[in-house]
Amino acid sequence: MSQRPLDVLNDALNSPVIVRLKGGREFRGELQGYDMHMNLVLDNAEELKENEESKKLGTIIVRGDTVVYVSP
Repeated sequence: MSQRPLDVLNDALNSPVIVRLKGGREFRGELQGYDMHMNLVLDNAEELKENEESKKLGTIIVRGDTVVYVSP
């Protein structure tokens, strides 16, 4: 049986995830929390860019309506 999207996020809590946003930006970090709108809190986050070093950001909040996917 398939899981609901928020069940997948719950299973990924305190684990590393990759988040892709509209516009193509990607972030990697440890998922610390989320809400019903899929707003995400990532700790030890870094922005991933092709052909560049990743930029370390620390703790960030990602607005749910910009999320394309979350990969646990």
